[in-house]
Amino acid sequence: MTGPQQILIVEDEPLIAMMLEDFLEVLDKQACGTADNVASALERVEQGGIDAAILDLNLRGGERSIPVAEALAARGVPFIFATGGSDDALDARFSDRPRLTKPFTMDSVQKALASL
Repeated sequence: MTGPQQILIVEDEPLIAMMLEDFLEVLDKQACGTADNVASALERVEQGGIDAAILDLNLRGGERSIPVAEALAARGVPFIFATGGSDDALDARFSDRPRLTKPFTMDSVQKALASL
């Protein structure tokens, strides 16, 4: 197996998070945690053991996953932003990061992870 294996999922929609977990399993990857808000995602990042992350850019309650991206970047952990469309303006510091556009397919998730 190559590439990241332990993937953190930060997604506020439970069905989408479950779908991503299923995709990862089929791709011989493992979801090493899921979080639906910034605080719980940051707690999981602190625990370590993350090879990569998929971050929903806009979370419930107006939260954005930028603080999680900053914490991952500080640790050298690669990540992908999941976006729902063109209204998801991205911080210029992270404009080079791969993006997954919703709705996801297994192929798009596999390609995004391979790009890390």
